[in-house]
Amino acid sequence: MGHIKLWDAPLRIFHWLFAASVTAAIVTGWIGGNLMVWHGRLGLLVLGLLVSRLLWGFVGSTYARWSRILAATLGVRDYLQDNWREAGHNPLGAFSVLAMLGLVGFQVVSGLLATDDIAFQGPLYALVDSATSDWLSGLHRQTRSLLLALIGFDLTAIGWYGLVRRKPLVRAMIGGRARREHPAQHDARGGSLLAAALAVIVALGSVWAVQSVAERMQPVPAAAAPSLDW
Repeated sequence: MGHIKLWDAPLRIFHWLFAASVTAAIVTGWIGGNLMVWHGRLGLLVLGLLVSRLLWGFVGSTYARWSRILAATLGVRDYLQDNWREAGHNPLGAFSVLAMLGLVGFQVVSGLLATDDIAFQGPLYALVDSATSDWLSGLHRQTRSLLLALIGFDLTAIGWYGLVRRKPLVRAMIGGRARREHPAQHDARGGSLLAAALAVIVALGSVWAVQSVAERMQPVPAAAAPSLDW
């Protein structure tokens, strides 16, 4: 039955940038030391990506929209009975997307407010008291294991769909097209270039806002005492 346009270009760009930046953030955070500077920078990059994805869920093309993803979570019964005929995310994929974005979002927010008092201070750590920052720092470290487990589950599901179900999910996320499996499935619509540009602008603005607040919270260095020439 041919192929359909499934994933739009902005969503595919987000997907691969998100995967690369989250992976790099995990690695730099795990190694620590001097790489914690890059860990913080990658956290800001992920923040911008999450904001752009949040907006794209409202103004993007058909299968990128939150309405479509949330509706898919209601189709678990049809999916388990092998009656799922919709294009885009199936119920399992929809839950995975929501869990991944929610978990990474928590990691970003907690990282902005966290500090280990040694090698890293989140740019907004001064907004909360020391006890709250320490608590969030602990959760940030503990949630890493849950994030790794979710990534492992996603990779396993992708491999299973490709090898067993013969559905090349990676190819679809690269080229944007997928095999039409039911006559009712249709091409994705919407998601203009202007909407994509606006999403990027708002995402950049959110990162700039965080950095601006962080700079304003930096303590003003004390003036040097005047030298006395005798």
